[in-house]
Amino acid sequence: MSNPHAGTHQHSGPSHEPGVYRRRRPERTVVYQLVQRELETWLATRREADPDYDPIPHYVEQDLRRYLTCGILAHGFARAYCDQCGHDFLIAYSCKGRGLCPSCNSRWMAETAAHLVDRVFPCVPVRQWVISVRRIGRGRCRPTGLLPVYKPS
Repeated sequence: MSNPHAGTHQHSGPSHEPGVYRRRRPERTVVYQLVQRELETWLATRREADPDYDPIPHYVEQDLRRYLTCGILAHGFARAYCDQCGHDFLIAYSCKGRGLCPSCNSRWMAETAAHLVDRVFPCVPVRQWVISVRRIGRGRCRPTGLLPVYKPS
């Protein structure tokens, strides 16, 4: 029997503003469906093209496979309970990836931004300048030293 409240939860009470938790459903997105449908075929095709050399780095395949488990209740979840309304609901585990998964990527970016705002920026003065030069003008800027040439060390 499935839980009728799994994935949705409404807080109501004097101490909470009304809010709704809705489980994200990655299996409904186009990207998820594409990766799920084509991953094995793509991996096999790439490996057959050059059997002596694995053209796909291990971390790429690992990230793609983790992405397919992210947010899916069948791959693990936590049960949360609301003391105010008495309902419990399920929160699916995430892949914690920072490359492909838009949900985990967004969370990581938000946490990094919060860290910078809370712990880094208050301690040091910050000034940022962005100069954009059209492609046609970039070559003209280099000889004069306006645009530094990046040389990896």
